[in-house]
Amino acid sequence: MEPRGPARAALLGPLLLLLPLLLPPSGPAVSAQSAAAACSENTNKSCSECLKNVSCFWCYTNNACLDYPVRKILPPSSLCQLSSARWGVCWVNFEALIIAMSVVGGALLLGITICCCCCCRKKKHPRSDKEEERAAREREERRVRQEERRAEMKSRHEEIRKKYGLFKEQNPYARFEN
Repeated sequence: MEPRGPARAALLGPLLLLLPLLLPPSGPAVSAQSAAAACSENTNKSCSECLKNVSCFWCYTNNACLDYPVRKILPPSSLCQLSSARWGVCWVNFEALIIAMSVVGGALLLGITICCCCCCRKKKHPRSDKEEERAAREREERRVRQEERRAEMKSRHEEIRKKYGLFKEQNPYARFEN
């Protein structure tokens, strides 16, 4: 069972004090300097060596391993042309990556739009189901009224036949048997 309250604070206190000592020194200045240094070390080596560091990109025009400009989405053309720049993998340039990501993004948006439209249609169906149920009830009521009218007309016809002696015989051949 996990300790609660003051006992938990007593256990976590020393760990929180030791945490900065356990973690390597980091910060924007230290990490930026070390990333830039690591990227420039791989210049004139190979694309795969450069791209082992995620913060670097490779430029084929001058075989340079450059620090990826994180403040910008795409590296500026002053650093390297998009058709010559590689990031992540060596076999895909930035132009192809942008096109592929645009196609995938467009397909996702189209898929989401289609799913939303399908969901909206499904939400509209219960309304139409209610309308269909109402129409079915009305049809059933009309059918029942029609049957009542038929029965009423049949009884009137039978009364008229009785009045004028025009009985409808059950078996028309019964009078020939006697």
